[in-house]
Parts: sequence; structure tokens; C-alpha cells
Amino acid sequence: MSLHINAIGQIAICCTDINAARAFYQDIMGLPLLFDAGENLSFYQLNDIRLMLTTLQGEERDHHTSVIYYKVDDIEQAFAHLQQHNVAIERAPALAATMSDHQLWIGFIRDPSDNLVGIMSEKPLSD
Repeated sequence: MSLHINAIGQIAICCTDINAARAFYQDIMGLPLLFDAGENLSFYQLNDIRLMLTTLQGEERDHHTSVIYYKVDDIEQAFAHLQQHNVAIERAPALAATMSDHQLWIGFIRDPSDNLVGIMSEKPLSD
């Protein structure tokens, strides 16, 4: 018997200030709130993946986060929106790779807990 993993069900992001994180992910990033569970947990739905914002649970060493990349249609428009909301820009959007049918553009920001957040866009190649 082998383990068959077929999807990511939930991603947890540890936050130092849950209220600031809620405002950032819901109001600025535009993620739809699924539900709150008490004062220290908020859940957001992104298609088939649930994002959980949480305060530190257990040991700090368990909460070093991986970078989550959020896909957008228009990366320049997305970064203009983020700049209007005074979000900390770590790196402006830049071309990361050219594929056979599109260019991959990636930029980075910081959330209120100083977590690195990736913003990515796949731009079709023009003929």
C-alpha cells in the first residue's frame, strides 16, 4: 500500500498580529473569508485550498513558513494595488522564465507578520 496524496487541502500561515493579518489577506489581498474560529484563527477559501491564519501554536521552530505564491492575471495591476495600500514590496515583478507559450513573472511582498509572499503571473507570448 502506498500513500496517495492528490491535493493540498490547507496551508497555515503563522501571524504575529492576527487582526493585521486578517485585514491584509481579506481587505488588501481580496481573499474570501470562509470563517473565523475564535480570536486566533481565520480561514479563507481559494478554490480547493483553504488558507488558515493562526497565531503561534506550539513551538516557534514549527512555524518557519514556506513562500506561498498567489497567481494573478495582471501582475503590474496587482502591484499597483499593493503599493496603494502601502504593502512592503520586497522585489518588484520581474521576468523569471520564458516557457513555450508564456512568460512567468514573479514579484515579492511582505505581509504584516513579515512573511515573504510571492505574486506570480503567466503572460501569454504575443505572436
